[in-house]
Amino acid sequence: MASTVEGRLDLDGNPIKAIKICIIGAGGFIGSHLCEKLMAETPHTVFAVDVYNDKIKHLLEPPRADGRIQFHRLNIKNDSRLEGIVKLCDLTINLAAICTPADYNTRPLDTIYSNFIDALPVVKFCSENGKRLIHFSTCEIYGKTVGSFLPKDHPLRQDPDFYVLKEDASPCIFGPIEKQRWSYACAKQLIERLIYAEGAENGLEFTIVRPFNWIGPRMDFIPGIDGPSEGVPRVLACFSNNLLRREPLKLVDGGESQRTFIYIKDAIEAVLLMIENPSRANGQIFNVGNPNNEVSVRQLAEMMTQVYSKVSGEPPLEVPTIDVSSKVFYGEGYDDSDRRIPDMTIINKQLGWNPNTSLWDLLDSTLTYQHRTYAEAIKKTLANPTTS
Repeated sequence: MASTVEGRLDLDGNPIKAIKICIIGAGGFIGSHLCEKLMAETPHTVFAVDVYNDKIKHLLEPPRADGRIQFHRLNIKNDSRLEGIVKLCDLTINLAAICTPADYNTRPLDTIYSNFIDALPVVKFCSENGKRLIHFSTCEIYGKTVGSFLPKDHPLRQDPDFYVLKEDASPCIFGPIEKQRWSYACAKQLIERLIYAEGAENGLEFTIVRPFNWIGPRMDFIPGIDGPSEGVPRVLACFSNNLLRREPLKLVDGGESQRTFIYIKDAIEAVLLMIENPSRANGQIFNVGNPNNEVSVRQLAEMMTQVYSKVSGEPPLEVPTIDVSSKVFYGEGYDDSDRRIPDMTIINKQLGWNPNTSLWDLLDSTLTYQHRTYAEAIKKTLANPTTS
């Protein structure tokens, strides 16, 4: 039976009970921050499931006296132990995914299998065993905005009804099949529909999270340092890599796409509210982003250049950015959405949550971490290119 920790109350004033949580993908960017939060501020026990644990080693070594976090090294594709862990826990959080845009059109099969096929057993185990599920989807589920199909100078492009993305109202608009970048969004949409159907027909208690560009320390990897030299991480890590190497930042198709960015620590606060308020979160799909932090990718590059100069003490490059085509950068089959602005009505109503970290502040924190963690390693690599 779950124990109750004195003094901790949910949003309705009820005592919060300590529960067992299975986190699939606990060793990744989001998982590591969530594990930190749970260990520092809650009584819950975490069964951390992943292939790697580098980003949570500081939580595992030396082992905690209370035993509230344990690591299980397994691949959910082919390990029969997963169902036993799900059965043992009260809640499963599924973070496992291939979620780097460079892979969507160059590795569409892996993308579809990772984000749909591999998630099927997780949903099945939760549904059949009466366990609650928090599943991480993506803001890419929305695809292109309705406004993107209007002429560029059309006044309705400025109407929020044509670009703000609402969980219960906005359509999912993807490109043609040959634009394989949409393999990720399509796989994520299909698993969302399956989860929703399990809830409607079999009573699965679920929450679906749609992240809008969560960024912060430990995000992705730096190519050639803690990831493959030929690897292409997401935009923040790509730009960080350029800044660390004092190379111009590469703007895909001119960097015209607009994005919102949210600090990982703000986003994790929202996830904790979902965990500890099941009566308010079950059956819900939540956008989790910061609509106040919208910039074009070009503006993001300019801000990161300024912030990195501040935290590193190095002067900005004379030529800070260069344009590159999406075909050259990502490969054949790439496509993109124009804007991704989350409507926050549902999460604010259900959980009373709003983000509060400005884009400048979150970039300052993140690039300080990037410089502290990678600058020396990059210098050594540049000084001895034959050994990299």
